[in-house]
Amino acid sequence: MQVSVENTSSLERRMTVSIPADRLSSVIDGRLRDMAGKANLKGFRKGKVPTKVIEQRFGDQIRSEAFGELVRASFDQAVRQENVRIAGQPSIQADPGAAENEIRYTATFEIVPDFGTIDVSQLQIVRVHAQVEDADIDHMIDTLRQQRRTWEPVTRAAQVGDLVAVETFAATASARVPETGAEKGATVIGSGVMFPELEAQLSGMSAGDEREVEVTFPADWRVPALAGQNAKVTLKATQVSEPKVPEADEAFVKSFGVKSGKLDVFRQEVRANLERELKGMLMSRLRAEVAQKLVAAYSHVELPAKLIEAEARNLAANAQQQARQQGQADAVYPFDQFMVPARNRVAAGLLVGEIARQNGLKLDFNRVKETLSLIASTYEEPKQVIELYRNDPNLMSGLQNRVMEEQVIDWVAERAQSTDQNLSFTEAMRPV
Repeated sequence: MQVSVENTSSLERRMTVSIPADRLSSVIDGRLRDMAGKANLKGFRKGKVPTKVIEQRFGDQIRSEAFGELVRASFDQAVRQENVRIAGQPSIQADPGAAENEIRYTATFEIVPDFGTIDVSQLQIVRVHAQVEDADIDHMIDTLRQQRRTWEPVTRAAQVGDLVAVETFAATASARVPETGAEKGATVIGSGVMFPELEAQLSGMSAGDEREVEVTFPADWRVPALAGQNAKVTLKATQVSEPKVPEADEAFVKSFGVKSGKLDVFRQEVRANLERELKGMLMSRLRAEVAQKLVAAYSHVELPAKLIEAEARNLAANAQQQARQQGQADAVYPFDQFMVPARNRVAAGLLVGEIARQNGLKLDFNRVKETLSLIASTYEEPKQVIELYRNDPNLMSGLQNRVMEEQVIDWVAERAQSTDQNLSFTEAMRPV
């Protein structure tokens, strides 16, 4: 195998690899013979299919797969041989001008920048600490009770906390929304789901009551015909219902899978769940803190431009998908709006990888096992989840990458200059 590397820019390389053609031929011949010995085709006994038939039926597929595998294997070998560290995915193209007795291709890729020796001892890190208190367990149980509430119609006037079924229509100077009839919906007073000025009008209304109110909708209102418009909105309450919240009794506890129905056992499970969530959030906070300080400390280092653009496009695509899931089909997110967070993410990822390399940090498989058990414990059938990860290379690779990143984050935090910050459970669980 012959390899040559050309510098096309400070961080981009073009590698040309030449391989004897007979390496591919031998792989193809071996695959054809192997398939002939296993194939089960109509009109032939199993394992007795002539190689020529296999060639006719599956030749193109086998050649394509063999070529792809040969390129991947030779490229990996060439990267090790030339001692280059790739950032992102290479772009590989076959060279149509290769000689008859060779396979030649060109791989264009970016490399990891030179960060120098990374010293984390001067980083100023804030480490957040929190713990689950009895009051946090009480609050979670109350939340679970609220989630299991039922609604009972009443004849009195609506008040905060009631569920009101309502019909509405709006009229502006140029349009009526909807054009005919009324929109039907329901909201809990105080939930903030409805436009605030309209929700406020529901208090004091009984079933059958009707009110008209003048409002100005914001310019970004989800209904284009009403966005930025002054409108007269008619509301009609069709039903008022009050909540019936279950007690935290034996039946309630058993409904969450606690066979004994004992409240103290249920509280232990709630505590375990909250502590697991808190542990994950504290790691997320530490990850964000370390990443921010690392990125700031090495902001002067040039980063792979194509890798940043690819990350920005991924962020834009994710934002687009989320918008569509929320019903915003017309939302547009140009990728260049995400270049700053993309750069930060790329920088953090490269720095974490470089710290692991420079300091010989290795994946802790016991920690992988513990993390997998922790993930599986949140499901009804933990053993099935564990088997799913073990049998799916992509899932397991993602888990191992996550654990390796957490190991590096912990390593950095232990050696940086840290300041402790104590927060309540509620404060610590707020998104960072």
